[in-house]
Amino acid sequence: MKQLALGVRLRADAVFESFAPGLNGELIAALRGGASAPLWMWGSEGSGKTHLLQAVCASTADTGAGAAAPDAAAGHAAAAYFPLERSLALPPAALTGFENCRVLCLDDVDAVAGDLQWEQALFRLFNEAAELGTRLIFAARAAPRGIEWSLEDWRSRAAACVVYQLRDLDDAGRLEALRLRAAQRGLHLPPDTADYLLRRMPRDLPSLFEILDHLDEASLVAQRRLTVPFIRDALERLAGTKP
Repeated sequence: MKQLALGVRLRADAVFESFAPGLNGELIAALRGGASAPLWMWGSEGSGKTHLLQAVCASTADTGAGAAAPDAAAGHAAAAYFPLERSLALPPAALTGFENCRVLCLDDVDAVAGDLQWEQALFRLFNEAAELGTRLIFAARAAPRGIEWSLEDWRSRAAACVVYQLRDLDDAGRLEALRLRAAQRGLHLPPDTADYLLRRMPRDLPSLFEILDHLDEASLVAQRRLTVPFIRDALERLAGTKP
């Protein structure tokens, strides 16, 4: 994977196979389907928008020229991932050239709402991508019509996207997400252990994944399986190291 601007990397574990779909089967089918119409995915922070965007890039790169990033040669890539929130230190002209990708995934699009120059750059990109047949996939924390844009032309383009809400997982979905994450790391996560984590720890997925990553490291050091007693002791030690 190529280095993203501002120190962001495409995650090797961000693939469709490691995403627990929950109630989002229709959205995931649309992302995997390759339809040419621009797609807008919105959902709460931590719901998995970035994971899915990068999964699109990974699946496209498997059949194309590879994934690109803001500092890569976008014109030679099958797919590119561009996180707008982390790219605000760049000029809007940084988007130039990405319309040449076969698939372009833009994350945190709502981060530039109200910035006229960035909205103008998105408007130009949208039009150029349409002419070239580039597939555009946007992600934000709100639907296009729920965001305060400054440029009316861009507002109309954004509203023309096919819109899907990325729904948060229920408890069964969170358990499945934990199981998939553990399996990716070569871990066996017994049901009682996963249930213990869900009952005792913060319920948002980023926090649960961070805890699971810590437990993975602790189990490697101790050469222990992820049993409930081991997890209880490991979390107590972790809490004791925090100020």
